[in-house]
Amino acid sequence: MNKKQRAETILQRLTELYPDPPIPLDHRDAYTLLVAVLLSAQCTDKMVNRVTPALWQLADNPLAMSQRTVEEILNIIKPLGLAPRKAKAIRELSAILVDRYDGQVPGDMAALEELPGVGHKTASVVMCQAFGQPAFPVDTHIHRLAQRWGLTDGKNVEQTERDLKSLFPESTWNRLHLQIIYYGREHCTARACQGTTCELCRTLYPRRRKPVETKK
Repeated sequence: MNKKQRAETILQRLTELYPDPPIPLDHRDAYTLLVAVLLSAQCTDKMVNRVTPALWQLADNPLAMSQRTVEEILNIIKPLGLAPRKAKAIRELSAILVDRYDGQVPGDMAALEELPGVGHKTASVVMCQAFGQPAFPVDTHIHRLAQRWGLTDGKNVEQTERDLKSLFPESTWNRLHLQIIYYGREHCTARACQGTTCELCRTLYPRRRKPVETKK
């Protein structure tokens, strides 16, 4: 099976398993999605979903959040990793949205990446899930599985993103990145599979016996 055939097999099976994958982060609109994705860095979606209801009670729009103190925000998101840095970023980006964008989240990748605490992956998630623009956010699950499935050499997440975009039709990107995330959580986990156990790994590489070492 060559790389293109593997990609076609993966797309077909994931579409069967997850025909309409939901966004795993609870949110109400583009702004709350942006904040939730920012909070998810080095943290599980489940943990983020535990703290965001209280955060939205405090403030669920840029104007209200910009009027809160960093300490108030931190008080709520303290259980999450990198909480002090994230609290500061949320307060600052909210003020920028009010000052520069009339309190709206810009539907522009470059503008999003200029916001405090917003990297390329976060901006990509917002572009595809809030604005329906084609993007392929690569998280740790996707980076790991793309290597196990022989879709990339895994030098870095940027290379993985480029390789996946070249293999899959643009029309599939927004749904496919969620499908891979769900499969990575439920079937091809970091420790349980290692490239040798799950259905897709066995289908793509039936003769593989040695675990695949994930490059960071």
